[in-house]
Amino acid sequence: MLFSTLALSTIWAVGTAALSSNSSGYHQPTSKGFRMQHGFETVLVQPFGYDGFRVRAWPYRPPTGGEIGFVYDPPLEGPEGDQAHGMSFDTAFKGNQSVEMRNGNILVRTSGWGGNPGGYRLAFYRVESNGTETLLTNEYAPLKSINPRYYSWTGPGSEFAAEFSFTTTPDEQIYGTGTQQDHMVNKKGATIDLINFNTHIPTPLFMSNKGYGFVWNMPSTGRMEFSPLRNRFTSDSATVVDYFIVSAIPGDYDTLQQRLSALTGRAPLPPDWSLGYIQSKLRYENQTEIELLAEGFEKRDIPVSMIVIDYQSWAAQGDWGLDPRLWPRVAEMSAKVKNLTGAEMMASLWPSVADNSLNYEEMMAQGYLSATRSGPGTTDSWNGSYIRNYDSTNPGARQFLWDTLKRNYFDKGIKNFWIDQADGGALGEAYENNGQSTYIQSIPFAVPDVLYAAGTQRSVGKLYPWAHQQAIEEGFRNATSSEMGTACDHISLSRSGYIGSQRFCSMIWSGDTTAVWETLSAQVGTCLSAAASGWGWYTVDAGGFQADPTVWWSANIDTTEYRQLYVRWLQWSTFLPFMRTHGSRACYTQDAYTCANEPWSYGEENTPTIVSYIKLRYQLAPYLRSIFSEFHRTGRMIMRPLFMDFQSSDTHIAEMTRSNTNETTQQYMFGPRLLVTPVTLPNVTEWPVYLPQTASNETKPWTYWWTNQTYAGGQTVTVPAPVEHIPVFHLGSREDIMSGQVFS
Repeated sequence: MLFSTLALSTIWAVGTAALSSNSSGYHQPTSKGFRMQHGFETVLVQPFGYDGFRVRAWPYRPPTGGEIGFVYDPPLEGPEGDQAHGMSFDTAFKGNQSVEMRNGNILVRTSGWGGNPGGYRLAFYRVESNGTETLLTNEYAPLKSINPRYYSWTGPGSEFAAEFSFTTTPDEQIYGTGTQQDHMVNKKGATIDLINFNTHIPTPLFMSNKGYGFVWNMPSTGRMEFSPLRNRFTSDSATVVDYFIVSAIPGDYDTLQQRLSALTGRAPLPPDWSLGYIQSKLRYENQTEIELLAEGFEKRDIPVSMIVIDYQSWAAQGDWGLDPRLWPRVAEMSAKVKNLTGAEMMASLWPSVADNSLNYEEMMAQGYLSATRSGPGTTDSWNGSYIRNYDSTNPGARQFLWDTLKRNYFDKGIKNFWIDQADGGALGEAYENNGQSTYIQSIPFAVPDVLYAAGTQRSVGKLYPWAHQQAIEEGFRNATSSEMGTACDHISLSRSGYIGSQRFCSMIWSGDTTAVWETLSAQVGTCLSAAASGWGWYTVDAGGFQADPTVWWSANIDTTEYRQLYVRWLQWSTFLPFMRTHGSRACYTQDAYTCANEPWSYGEENTPTIVSYIKLRYQLAPYLRSIFSEFHRTGRMIMRPLFMDFQSSDTHIAEMTRSNTNETTQQYMFGPRLLVTPVTLPNVTEWPVYLPQTASNETKPWTYWWTNQTYAGGQTVTVPAPVEHIPVFHLGSREDIMSGQVFS
């Protein structure tokens, strides 16, 4: 199998079985599309997939049709005989007439703006079952305003900046948009910069409580704004504007996710072993330490599924191989870990390449390193050396990276890769200079003005983390002779991602978070926004990554205060798509880099609790396989904000979600049966939980996991929550959950 090129709009559209939306009775598209010419501007609108439209717009120079995008063309599912893809259309006009087109339950109509009937504003409606129409959104154009499609030119070339605005109302709720660490499930009122950096993975894809989903299919940096009357999306540099809108009945978020994932991709099935416990810390420094770690798990009879070797395990940045002075027998080590514990191994790689790396000269000569548009070309610094990042947008660079990883790791038994610092532009620390100078503690720009094979940071910066995940995926698939979309033998872990990252055998994590209670609380809503963005393969650093310098006990494993936080964080991770611990730990007895982070590192009084949750994770394996299988098949979310399942049955959920109350930012359904509420404050022995009103006729449908006491929905209850117990309720029988029999 050859390495793919960067034709991202069509890459790997194979293998996913179409969910059968019954096309008998489906309102087939009434047109292949229409093209409107309005002075120097052209707008192309096409039916796309089930209940959806694709809109592309450009001034002056027409696009080639091969621009970078993240959506399958054609989509994975769509009406029978639907040929509306590429740049096809069958109706053309000058923008001086009203035209409408229908696809399933969504309708697009052109109409005048600013009081001028000859203009053309796009308006999108849902056609209800009784034939009436409900406005979803239309291009925002009040009287005497800037046009809703606005272009400007900031340089001498043909690329332009664009601002597209759409109507909204103050009561609209916005879900998704990637991750921002903001305690918000409803993003209404937020302004979000489309720049990736550590802990910040903005992604312009959302669902609305009005019953539609939206994808701003652009690789450029820009901005999302969700104000009371206008939703605005901007692109800093583009050759075409490209977006999608899909419709469903309000409250039917599973259908919206099905429609969106048919455009952006369905997740493959993860390997069974990856659903267990993943052990990591900053950092295991040599082969002996890893082997002793494996012996520790085996001796204590604690299950572990993967052991991770973190950064600085190499001799130089960009070697992409373990330092042979510290790791002399890699194949022997990975085999010993496997024999002792059954665990796979994962190794970290950074995109940075220093000039003393074994690979620098060849990569420089081949054009495989990103550079800057001016100056010496270095994109960041690390440990006293200026570095350049490898160019993930270059197919040759991706192949070079994988060939090196395969030779140094994969062929020696380390078959999983941690794509750290994958944000693009620089090393992803937007607020600092990575310690290059004691006199420069911050820099006045988020990322350098980087030049890639595919374009500039402004024009394609959002592509970088996605293409970095793609590099590992291409390598996995070539090495195992497997097809995209089929079950994964191996996995990667990325600090960043973008639209459709769920199509890879790659989990995303929340970045380098601080080890304090407030951060634990923020992680819950962050995970739910990731889920609403389509990323079911999501995880966190249990315990937080690093100490908060303002909190004396933060990340210190020898303090009672941090031990309690760690236990609460670890028990919550049991009910995440992937259970993983990681972090930089402090202690009183060792050098900071070698402080422990193992299950037995948090005091004799806490070890039984920690081990019990690791073992519970393995007991839940049938349930985990079931919910991952449904996510693979239909795009049905694994972590589910309460609005997903209870907005229709519980009248309080909508208002709670609108206000981002604790009930909706700190609670969620894990699959269809488990309601999870992490404890996010210290020194508590009981915890309030809101139990949603269900659609069932059962009087007391909720059962507390730890006591088997049953409760009615539609109320807040206070339950015992000693440090040994995370508040978890279940619907239906525990036997069905433990056997995975949870979908009818």
